[in-house]
Parts: sequence; structure tokens; C-alpha cells
Amino acid sequence: MGDLRKLTVSFVVPGPCGVAIRDRLKHLTPQDEMVLRAVGDHQGALASRDLKARCADGLEHSADTWASRKRELTKVSSSRIAGAITKATHDQWALARRCQAAHIQKLAAGIKMLRHRLSLPVGEPGTRRAAGGYRSKNEWFRKSRRLAALEDRHDAAVADWQAGQVRVVRGGRRLLNTRHHLAQAQLTEDQWRDRWEAERWFIAADGESGKRFGNETIRVTPDGEVSIKLPAPLAHLANTRHGRYTLTATVAFAHRGAEWGDRITANRAVAYRIHLEVERGRWYLTASWQRPVVQTIPLETARARGMIGVDTNADHFAAYRLDRHGNPIGDPHRFGFDLSGTTPHRDAQIRHALTRLINWAKCVGVAAIGIEDLDFTTEKTREKHGRR
Repeated sequence: MGDLRKLTVSFVVPGPCGVAIRDRLKHLTPQDEMVLRAVGDHQGALASRDLKARCADGLEHSADTWASRKRELTKVSSSRIAGAITKATHDQWALARRCQAAHIQKLAAGIKMLRHRLSLPVGEPGTRRAAGGYRSKNEWFRKSRRLAALEDRHDAAVADWQAGQVRVVRGGRRLLNTRHHLAQAQLTEDQWRDRWEAERWFIAADGESGKRFGNETIRVTPDGEVSIKLPAPLAHLANTRHGRYTLTATVAFAHRGAEWGDRITANRAVAYRIHLEVERGRWYLTASWQRPVVQTIPLETARARGMIGVDTNADHFAAYRLDRHGNPIGDPHRFGFDLSGTTPHRDAQIRHALTRLINWAKCVGVAAIGIEDLDFTTEKTREKHGRR
């Protein structure tokens, strides 16, 4: 009998550390759109230039190089905009660095599995815990060639990692590659260009505690009035004092609007981002802020009133109400979802199923939901299970 899988200790997942809400900017005038496009294009160019400089620094980055880049950006924008751009640049570089590390780890796992299976006799069956040999000499040969390819990719990725070199595309690599497949994407060159430019704009500002309404660069009043501090080269477009431009449109956050209102009334930090959804021709404003870290309650306390046990499946959540000892109570519940279609549709399906699950948990009076913490890092690699 093979070794059984070892279960890790159960733990309580911490709550969300941030909140983001969004509302549409309706009834913008042509002048409003022109100003937003000019600001986005100007600051997007600055963000691209700063990202290029950060990638060139690589592992030589320091507080001095950061300050130097910020000073250069301040000359053509403002100190707050320069701070927002450099912070976004560092976040993007760090994300690319983490993705690079995950890519190296995935390649190493694939190489390890290929070497193991190639070392076995052809046709040797596998077990529940370990893959067997390949089914034929032809497959063995093809996998040996794949091993050489993965080793070459791994060596190149490790060399980039050691040199601090990352590859980042402002606007997204997928959209960039779409430029070469316009017919397949059913886009004209002008339509693609509009999307590409909109994705590379930068109209965002970090919040500042103690400042009026929590943000000096993009300010939203309790009445929903939106104004933007224009960068120095675009100051002539201002329609209010102190180089600010006030939009005609107002916002009213339906979701968590009261929480947002309490924050700006107390001048607590709120970050804003304005972006254009080109496909629908709509402008949106997203507000976000951080929540203080809350100490999680002990597991025994969480399940004192019972809990909901959830099993995730390909098309539904299977949920059972359990007492404090883990015994099922009543009949199981099924919360289905359809993961076909576009990514936004799949996300909406998952959100809807989770909402129904949480509402059911509230109705039955439990305070905890238990779910499996599955780790497929090494168990579900392509080299072990193929393309299935």
C-alpha cells in the first residue's frame, strides 16, 4: 500500500486587506474626454519611460536611483504624480520578478518529471503517487526532445533571474500579440490601436491621509464631483483654480458608498483610477483603500456554532452543514455555475455561486465555511498527466 497524503494543519484565512469599488463617469462632454485622453497619454508616456529605466537598473536599483527617477518625473508632472508612477513601476517590476520565479519553478518541476519518466523502462505502469514510463519508444523520443527544450528555457530563465532582467509589456503582452492576428480577433488596426493606447494610459493617484478628501491629485467630493490636478505641461487646460480640471460627470458609489463617504469625510487615504473601456466606449472611476489588519479568530471559536463544509467541483460547489464535531446536519446543497464563455462571464458565475453559498451560511446561523486547500504545484503538471 502506497503512502497516504499528509494533511496539513487547518487554519483560518485572514479577511480581505483592501476594498475596490467602481462607478461609471456618465455624460462627459467632448472637452472632458479630450482632457482625460491628454492626461492619460502624457502620464502613460512618463510611466513607460520610468518602467524602461527601472528595468535597465535591474538588481542595481537603490533609493538613490529611485529618487533620481522621481525628480526627473516631477519636472514634467508633479511630485505626487511622480510618486504614483514610480510606485506603480516598482509594483509592476516586482510582479514580473515573482512571475519569473514561478516560471523557473514550473520549468524545474517539468524537467524533474521528464527525467524521472525517461529513466523508467518503456511501458512500465505508474502508481497512484508516481507516474510510470512512457508508452512507446516514439513517445520516449519526443519527450527526450522536450526535455532538452525545457532545459534550454530553464537555463535562459535562470540567467535572466540572476542578471535581474525581466520582460514587461505596458498594455499587456496578449494585446500586443493580437496586433499580429487582427483578422482572428475580428479587429481593425484602428480598433486595436484604440485599445492599445487606452491600456497604456496612466490616470491614477495614490491616497494621502490627512489631505482633503483623502487624495490631492484626483479628488472626489462627498457630492460626487471629480476633479484632477493636471500635470505641468497640461496646466493650460484647467477650468478651476490651482491647475485643476473639474469633470462634468459625477459619481455615486452604490456598493460600499457609505464606507467610502466616511473615509473621505475623515480625510483618510483613498486611491483613484480612471480608465476607458474602449469596447463599450465608457469611462469608469475606481476607488480603493486598505483595511487595517484584523486578528483572525481561533479555529475552535469559528466552528463553535457549526460550519459549512464545501467541496469544489468542475461545475458546482457541494456544501454540507456540519456540527461542531464535523457531523453532517440535514441535506447537502448544490450551488452550480457555468464556466463556459468569456472570462468576465466565468468570474460572474463564480461570484454568484459564492454569494448564494454565503447567504445560505448566514441563514442557517453558522459563522465559518470550511474549504479544501489543494496544492497542485507538483501533482498536476503537464509532464505527469499530459494535456488531460
